[in-house]
Amino acid sequence: MQRDTLPGLEHLSAGARLSSLLATMQEAAGVLKEGFLVKRGHIVRNWKVRWFVLLQDKLLYYKIEGGKKEPSPKGRILLDGCTITCPCLEYENRPLLIKLKTKTNTDYFLECCSREERDSWALDITGAIHAGHPVQVQELHRMKNSFKLLENISLHHIVERMCDSSTGIKLTRNLQQGNRYKETFTGSALVDWLISNSFAVSRFEAITLASMLMEENFIKPVGARSTEATRFSDLSEQFLDDSTALYMFAESSKKNISSKEELQFNISELSGTIVKQGFLVKQGHKRKNWKVRRFVLRADPAFLHYYDPTKEENRPVGGFSLRGCLVSALEDNGVPAGVKGNVQGNLFKIITKNDIHYYIQASSKAERAEWIEAIKPLT
Repeated sequence: MQRDTLPGLEHLSAGARLSSLLATMQEAAGVLKEGFLVKRGHIVRNWKVRWFVLLQDKLLYYKIEGGKKEPSPKGRILLDGCTITCPCLEYENRPLLIKLKTKTNTDYFLECCSREERDSWALDITGAIHAGHPVQVQELHRMKNSFKLLENISLHHIVERMCDSSTGIKLTRNLQQGNRYKETFTGSALVDWLISNSFAVSRFEAITLASMLMEENFIKPVGARSTEATRFSDLSEQFLDDSTALYMFAESSKKNISSKEELQFNISELSGTIVKQGFLVKQGHKRKNWKVRRFVLRADPAFLHYYDPTKEENRPVGGFSLRGCLVSALEDNGVPAGVKGNVQGNLFKIITKNDIHYYIQASSKAERAEWIEAIKPLT
């Protein structure tokens, strides 16, 4: 969202406009981080995409209308006395959650678009919560890259807990390079589970524990991504904290393989390697309204899919092959042709080989350039 303009202030009185302008200037001076997150409602427990702005002492969230951030925040989360839980595994179909509990015992659930984004938000929010306590900040940094196996911990006990039908790690079917794998879990899912169940306090510790589980043949890699990593001599590099690296329990190592010819086309197009993912704003084809979508860019085969982040099912609501596509940035001055409404800034367009036009808005010029750079080699 553009922060150098203040859309929606025209109808306000001079006094209200000045107050809003001063608030925006104060916000801009102390912004630590900003971006799209999906938030659970308090009264109606639905999920809505909001634009979040992290300040030194609070987290503001804004409603997005017509591709624009509204001038006044929809709400705020005061960070003084907050506790943060990350990873938060309270919602089975939303593994990328951060949970904030305020000192008044109000729970906020915030979902990110990727594990990397979630951990980045969690680290910055944690830093803001403890900003007035330098000793705690030093302790956080020390714990981040330290490891000490818990006394009396047993790898057998960890595996037993992992296999628990109610609280264990969730096993799923996955598709990778034309092969179907039953009862697998991803590397990042195992790291999340180990932290959530207090077997580790940092991702570094969890990766070390997972590497030990693999070394002792409790779990094994499946698929090209995780198997290739085992060639590294350093044990800590052999396990991948990655949402595309697959693992399974060693005793259930038999995999069910189907040839690519037997797969449905819509399944095979989702089997490519994830190159980039993130929240973008997209113009609809029929109603021409603007909505936030989670975009996932894949290679081999090259496809761009988009998902509704407010829904729990992890199924794309649209997508297209990138072969033969044209992608280009749109002018930032004025509303480009083909764009409905007064939406401008950080826009780019993708034209498919079937001459279907997609208009997409990034949150900044830098993000737009990153997406265009990632898409172009796949066209």
